[in-house]
Amino acid sequence: MRHYFSIKNSLFLAFLLLTACNNSTDTTQTKSDSTGDNSRMTASVNSEKKGELRTAMRQLWEDHVTWTRNVILCVMDGLPGTDQAVTRLLKNQDDIGNAIKPYYGDDAGKKLSDLLHVHITTAADLLKAAKTDNNAAFDDANKKWTANADEISDFLSKANPNWKLDDVKMMMHDHLKLTTDEAVARKKKDYAGDVQAYDKVHDEILKMSDMLTDGIVKQFPDKF
Repeated sequence: MRHYFSIKNSLFLAFLLLTACNNSTDTTQTKSDSTGDNSRMTASVNSEKKGELRTAMRQLWEDHVTWTRNVILCVMDGLPGTDQAVTRLLKNQDDIGNAIKPYYGDDAGKKLSDLLHVHITTAADLLKAAKTDNNAAFDDANKKWTANADEISDFLSKANPNWKLDDVKMMMHDHLKLTTDEAVARKKKDYAGDVQAYDKVHDEILKMSDMLTDGIVKQFPDKF
């Protein structure tokens, strides 16, 4: 009889231990699942923030080339509304400067806007010179335009180590060249060439916009 109770007690203890182990495994699994869910939620939120920044930056730089094109058409075709288009284009430069303020501060945002304002006003001088075939004025404006592009490149590369000076310079110079090609084609009434040039301008500005976005995300990972 005592042997029977000993076996029964042993089986009961084994059952308790097995139950405890199962409960522990279930708790550990639940914690693991919860941790995994939290990690996935965090990754999803971070991805969403990056996507929002990329979209916002693309919108700003697409506005830049869109309103630049509007000004080119107004100047080269002698259309009304030039002043209004220039005003809207200049506002875009303020918008771009404001976009970097959350990362680099108000002073840096204003500095970028100021540099971009010069970029636009110099481009206007370039268009006027091209329109009137004033080669001397065109060359002078083009030199100032290139120097301003280098200033913008230098400013950006110092603000963010991920924006390498040579890379930013190359993109800025490409932007100037492609925009010039667009304006010259329009002046010559080469409308097919004008459209092709704008497509290249648009593609290039999206690459530059994405480069800027990627640099911000790398520099400020805690914000994403």
